[in-house]
Amino acid sequence: MKNIALLFQSLDDQTRLRLLALLLHAGELCVCDLVAALRLPQSTVSRQLAILKNAGWLKGRRVGAWNHYSIDVSLGPVQQFLLPVLRNFLLVTETAREDQLRLRERKGDACCGEVVASKKTDNAGCVPGEGEA
Repeated sequence: MKNIALLFQSLDDQTRLRLLALLLHAGELCVCDLVAALRLPQSTVSRQLAILKNAGWLKGRRVGAWNHYSIDVSLGPVQQFLLPVLRNFLLVTETAREDQLRLRERKGDACCGEVVASKKTDNAGCVPGEGEA
C-alpha cells in the first residue's frame, strides 16, 4: 500500500506531470532540454525528476556531466495501467503543447553534453544564444 501511495503522490505536481508529458512525447531527454522546455531552474527540474525516478516512473543514464531521462520500460503493473491514461490526457493539454514547442525550438541547439567547456554557459550549462537564428 505504501508503494501505491508513493506512486500517486509522485503524480500530484504540475511540474512532474509536465516532465512526464515531455518524456512520453520525446522519449529520452537531457536535463538541459527539460530545463529549457519547462523554463524552470535546473535544481527544480532535477528535484522533480528524482521524485519521479524514486517512484519508479523514470530511468536515468549519465552522459558526461549530464543525466538523460526516459520512461522506465520495466514499470510496475499499476504504472503500466496508468501510462496510457496519462499519455491520452497529458499530451493534449495546452501546457504540454507549449512545452513541446519550446523543446522543438531547442532541438537545433547543442545539448549541454556537447557544449565546449571554455564557453560561458547559463544555469542549465548551455551556451546562451547558440543555435538561435
